[in-house]
Amino acid sequence: MGGGRRRRCCPARHTPPSLPSPWPRNAVFAARGLNAASFDVLATLRRSGPPYALSPSALIDWTMVTSGTMTNRIDRLESAGLVSRSPDPSDGRASVVALTGEGFTLIDALIGEHVANQHRLMEGLDKAERAELDRLLAKWLACFEESSSA
Repeated sequence: MGGGRRRRCCPARHTPPSLPSPWPRNAVFAARGLNAASFDVLATLRRSGPPYALSPSALIDWTMVTSGTMTNRIDRLESAGLVSRSPDPSDGRASVVALTGEGFTLIDALIGEHVANQHRLMEGLDKAERAELDRLLAKWLACFEESSSA
């Protein structure tokens, strides 16, 4: 290639692009009546361990969304019977969001389906190609970390 300078990092855009909705990951969520955003909240609660409950502030910190966005997500999940809100026993002014039994059962099943889908998406690559993809994606994602710390 020419002797011009090679761009060291990402374009000026500092957030990764969103994937289109036909993306196979979204189909797994949609089959269960969810989207990636609701999966993220349920998975975060599941990862928190027993009693599978967090404050809205902790959910915001883990999912990196605004309080208004999180309120909307919690409202939808609560309406679907997948999470419940209750007063925080240690602070009556605050609340706690918890997985319901139905939410726990759903996220446990969905995590397995999500992992199986990720494996299907990678089937076309052999071991060396997966390692190369991993290396390249790590390099690409590092660009966003560099730009967010600047």
